[in-house]
Amino acid sequence: MGSPHKPVLLAECLEALAIRPDGIYIDGTLGRAGHAVEIAKRLTTGQLIGIDRDETAIREAGEMLAPFGDRVQLVHGNFRGFGDILDGLHIHQVDGMLFDLGVSSPQLDERERGFSYMESAPLDMRMDQNAMLCAWDVVNTWPEDKLRKIFYEYGEERYAPRIAKAICAVRSETPVEATGQLVEIIKSAMPGSALREKQHPAKRTFQAIRIAVNDELGAVADMLDTAIERLAPGGRLAVISFHSLEDRLVKVAIAKGEKGCTCPRDFPICVCGFVPTLKAVNRKIITPTEQEIKDNPRARSAKLRVAQRI
Repeated sequence: MGSPHKPVLLAECLEALAIRPDGIYIDGTLGRAGHAVEIAKRLTTGQLIGIDRDETAIREAGEMLAPFGDRVQLVHGNFRGFGDILDGLHIHQVDGMLFDLGVSSPQLDERERGFSYMESAPLDMRMDQNAMLCAWDVVNTWPEDKLRKIFYEYGEERYAPRIAKAICAVRSETPVEATGQLVEIIKSAMPGSALREKQHPAKRTFQAIRIAVNDELGAVADMLDTAIERLAPGGRLAVISFHSLEDRLVKVAIAKGEKGCTCPRDFPICVCGFVPTLKAVNRKIITPTEQEIKDNPRARSAKLRVAQRI
């Protein structure tokens, strides 16, 4: 039995969305419905659309949200394509969107999903179990230079070259089959000083592989473009990210919608035709309180940014 799922920055997200009882809202990363239940509680004639690429999440969230009846509609799909999902529901614009970009606790705790470096499991890491690419493919078939690139760029792993080389050396003899085996390879490639750091030595590499398997950064970029387009005037976008790469994408998207003028700085007026579409609701990143981190250590790296459609 996994640990109970605790929605991250719950109160802060609810405040950020400024929920109207008759509004239409999206929870684009439904998970186990921790945020969604509280959104649904605040609706009367409004509607919540919950989206997740994990069929297990859809099934379990459906049980949690059943008491809210037709106020809630659940869709198995990738938030990358939520514009098409809205079109299928004949919805043009919505009043609020929430995207929690982290891996949910149940996914981490389901050993067979292969997300965790704390116990050995098959190399999987797919958010959507129907997807073709899995962690085994990345680890065993991607060339060394590509592994080095994703470890460095997606994991910000300073020992990326050593780890990529070690993986390729092992797999040249026999495939790497399990997460536990991968952890040992990573440890063998790192100096003793790195192994003594507080952070688990495999954390950055596992993050990089997960991002690559699920094309997370591409999906986030596409989602942000669609979100800005499909928010109703006055509507709110709230995004929780857990590492700097995702947070940077969110920050840049908000800044582009707010201050995307391309005219030279010395021009007295704008001539490029830029019209602001967003304004940042919080100038400072919203992070968990010390109490929340104590209650839910996995929330430690969470960052919330909120923007409003003009």
